[in-house]
Amino acid sequence: MKSLIDQFDVSSETVQRVVREALADADDGELYLECSEKEALVFDNGRLSTASFDQDCGFGLRVVADEATGYAHASELSASALKRASDLASAVTKGRSGSYSMTPRKTNQRVYNDVNPLSFPSFEQKVTLLQKIDTYLRGKDEKVRQVTVSLSGSIQQIEILRAAGQIIRDTRPMIRLSISVVVGQGIRLENGFYGCGGRKDFKTLIIEKNWQDAANKALRQALINLEAEATPAGNFDIVLANGWPGVMLHEAVGHGLEGDFNRKKTSVFAGMMGKMVAAKGVTIVDDGTIPERRGSLCIDDEGTPSGRNLLIEDGKLVGYIQDRLNARLMGMRPTGNGRRESYASVPIPRMTNTMMLGGDKMPEEIIASVKNGIYCVAFGGGQVDITSGKFVFECTEASRIENGKITAPIKGATLIGNGPDAMRRITMIGNDPSLDDGIGMCGKAGQSVPVGVGQPHLRMNAMTIGGTKT
Repeated sequence: MKSLIDQFDVSSETVQRVVREALADADDGELYLECSEKEALVFDNGRLSTASFDQDCGFGLRVVADEATGYAHASELSASALKRASDLASAVTKGRSGSYSMTPRKTNQRVYNDVNPLSFPSFEQKVTLLQKIDTYLRGKDEKVRQVTVSLSGSIQQIEILRAAGQIIRDTRPMIRLSISVVVGQGIRLENGFYGCGGRKDFKTLIIEKNWQDAANKALRQALINLEAEATPAGNFDIVLANGWPGVMLHEAVGHGLEGDFNRKKTSVFAGMMGKMVAAKGVTIVDDGTIPERRGSLCIDDEGTPSGRNLLIEDGKLVGYIQDRLNARLMGMRPTGNGRRESYASVPIPRMTNTMMLGGDKMPEEIIASVKNGIYCVAFGGGQVDITSGKFVFECTEASRIENGKITAPIKGATLIGNGPDAMRRITMIGNDPSLDDGIGMCGKAGQSVPVGVGQPHLRMNAMTIGGTKT
């Protein structure tokens, strides 16, 4: 691909000079350039209902002076737009002289290939794939009432220019398949969902065995929910399945460990470094270096190499998730977690792939240890208060555990708790850690970025479950 800096209507030397002058009295900052292409198809009600393609290019110029940030962006790569952005963003440095932060170290680390998901398969082949999935599900069970299948792919090229003239580049692919199935019996209707994807192309996804497996998982969840009973409310010992239930960990703990919340002391974890914040045996990492995972990055959106960052070790808080600004102000190192939604957004500390590491218990052993509890397999929407740590999560697939065995599926279960308190209620940790299958999106400060979540099977004692049984 052609260098993005060369796409300005002036020479790269002129672009570098303008950026260098804008950052002359700054503590940090960069010119961030981005060009992206995105394609999305939705097959609904037996036909292709939506097909979209979008191209977008632009830049954002950031100038940082102490805690203040000047930021200006434009969707045109022109000299006039860059000059206006420079004048506006550099206003935060007027009357002061900063000491420009050290440039990120260079690395040849690659955690995904420079593939373009939009080039293969063809548009027609993608439509045919969606139609096959629709037909397959409708033929699997007479209870199927509705099938919605979506397929999306994107390629994002970024370049980061810093004051010393260093240019850092990355090319990021992304794909996602989402399948929703509605089943019915009489007047009752229930839904099942499955999604998968990552930073790769569609080659493995279009293999018949793989897309059929994805379709079967969505249908299985829908049929389980069709048989589900109302959920009793109360305090229960619960078992969380491995993989996607790590979204609770992401929300209830991960956000509270982001640097900005802790620097401003608005997190429940502020001032807790070196202290026990979870049960013994609980170790949590944020790892952006796992190959082809949805949250993985070769570099973050400030140019810092992504890393495997230890956050909680054997129950003790040992690290925060940091971008450059908050790391500098807290006297810490950046961890490769400065992320932004697009060139129109400032970078802020965000998670990549956040997961709990495994323990020594077999999943069957954990379930067998529970006399009267709830088995939570999948979560939907949830809410978290970073300051207090309180959370509420909706279970989209759950079952009763009675005398150590999984019995009736239940519907309408809501998991209620407090992040640090919930981490202390963990009594058994499975030996089967895994990440989700690649559908996570994380929202913060009006920005959304792709993430991964994961964990092993866990037992948590005396958790509050909100129910629907009257």
